[in-house]
Amino acid sequence: MTALARGAAAAGVGVLALGIALALAAPWLAPGDPLDMVGRPLLAPLAEARFPLGTDQRGRDVLAGLLHGARVSLAVGAAAAAAAIGAGILAGTVAGFLGGRADDALMRLTEAAQTIPTFLFALALVSVLGATATNVVVAIALSSWPPTARLVRAEVMRVRTLDYVDAARLAGRAPLAIAFLEVLPGALAPVVALVGITVGEAILVESALAFLGLGDPNLQSWGRMVASGRANLRVMPSLVVLPGIAIALAVLAASLTGDALARRLGGRR
Repeated sequence: MTALARGAAAAGVGVLALGIALALAAPWLAPGDPLDMVGRPLLAPLAEARFPLGTDQRGRDVLAGLLHGARVSLAVGAAAAAAAIGAGILAGTVAGFLGGRADDALMRLTEAAQTIPTFLFALALVSVLGATATNVVVAIALSSWPPTARLVRAEVMRVRTLDYVDAARLAGRAPLAIAFLEVLPGALAPVVALVGITVGEAILVESALAFLGLGDPNLQSWGRMVASGRANLRVMPSLVVLPGIAIALAVLAASLTGDALARRLGGRR
């Protein structure tokens, strides 16, 4: 790994760790409901010590919104990515290990799901299921699992031909045990990089859904802050710029962290 790559990886890990720490500390750093009107509307950043990042058009604390929004955006992104990665690993492992008709059926399903754009699929599902945090997680997960399935399938098909897998078969181990305890661990290293990309994509999709008014109305999120601030973009651009920067940094940090983990695991293989 070059010095530039190491620096980028360290920056990504640091930014992601800081974001998680601030999200966890939000109830103490900004107690109360971030949707409450607590000050004079449209206060500029640094205009009052109580509101270092100002207030929005409804008098809500922008800093509190960013901190509590981090909890929502990161939690939804991580949960949706975990569900999508889990579903993709299951489908890819079964398809790659069994082959034959099971492989054909699962890959045709994967290809069919992959033809639908992730955001449009999530948008349709949330519109039907309702705008709650749980439904947003389900919608993003159901629209994001195909890339993981295809990658895991390719790796499982490579690993299943190795000598130690043949030794496990000769030892009489059950097929499921061989697939998930012998083959799968050797196929997971490339998936680690995809984890960061999937988390970043989930954060973007959640923010876009919230921007369109399809996020949970009871929770503050970065996408919702961008949507509510766009009406005052010329008067107070910070209402859009600050949550926009938060979204960009979170997505970039997740991607760099996943890439760094994949490089480290790849170097140990």
